[in-house]
Amino acid sequence: NQSYQGEFILLGVADRPRLEMLLFALVLVCYMMTLLGNTTIIVVSRLDAGLHTPMYFFLSNLSFLDLCFTTSLGPHMLVNFWRKSKTITYGGCVAELYISLALGCTECVLLTVMSYDRYVAICHPLRYTTIMSHSLCFTMAGVSWISGFSNSLVHTVMILRLPLCGRNQVDHLFCELPAFLKLACVDTSLNEIVMFSSSMLFLLVPVSLIMVSYGYIAAAVLKIRSAEGRKRAFNTCSSHLIVVWLFYGTGTFNYLQRLSTSSHDRRKIISLFYTFLTPMLNPLIYTLRNKEV
Repeated sequence: NQSYQGEFILLGVADRPRLEMLLFALVLVCYMMTLLGNTTIIVVSRLDAGLHTPMYFFLSNLSFLDLCFTTSLGPHMLVNFWRKSKTITYGGCVAELYISLALGCTECVLLTVMSYDRYVAICHPLRYTTIMSHSLCFTMAGVSWISGFSNSLVHTVMILRLPLCGRNQVDHLFCELPAFLKLACVDTSLNEIVMFSSSMLFLLVPVSLIMVSYGYIAAAVLKIRSAEGRKRAFNTCSSHLIVVWLFYGTGTFNYLQRLSTSSHDRRKIISLFYTFLTPMLNPLIYTLRNKEV
């Protein structure tokens, strides 16, 4: 009688039918464009030998990650927008929580790795291929994936140990860690401390490293004599920074606030930015502005 092994009810925005239909349309468009854009990047990067570079290796990783990220949430969310009974099984909710958190943390690290790749390309162009060797690229990509899934495993194991006392209404559009924690009928201070600490590690630390990388990049770009060369370098870096601010900004807002202080509706809408909007924009921002693609 201390845990719940049946179904959860996702409250979402069911009390606002018009907003629900608007969100359905937005999520559907974002999801379809994410599938099309990211699949295209992966296929083109594999087929064109000229794109077998570290930059496009990491872009392919990011595209595959975004495909998994949105697919782990999108189909079920779209179906729930049309259903009167917006339910999800216990196992499905735990799987959604684990996979979405793991892929989100992986993307945090991967975007940091990509900023280092741009730093080496612009600040050390003559040694770029030597520094960014195949072994280093695979190692950095592997660290990104392993760290993300390991962190998510810790949170998932901790949250599964919490008694729910029959509570089964998740006040969110999908099963996310902060919303799931509110179901517990015991003190969750330890879980909140661990969540806050890991948020610092996967959000603030990567942002700091990215800013350091782009500080060096900006200094190097300003030394370029050609105006065309400076413009091209800034265009490449600005694309990455747009994605960084969209992803980290909304993620930081949701995960670094205490559970009791943020508006539920605001948290729900903002979560759509890093789960659907950013994965949709990644291929548009990174590749359509590149002559190679």
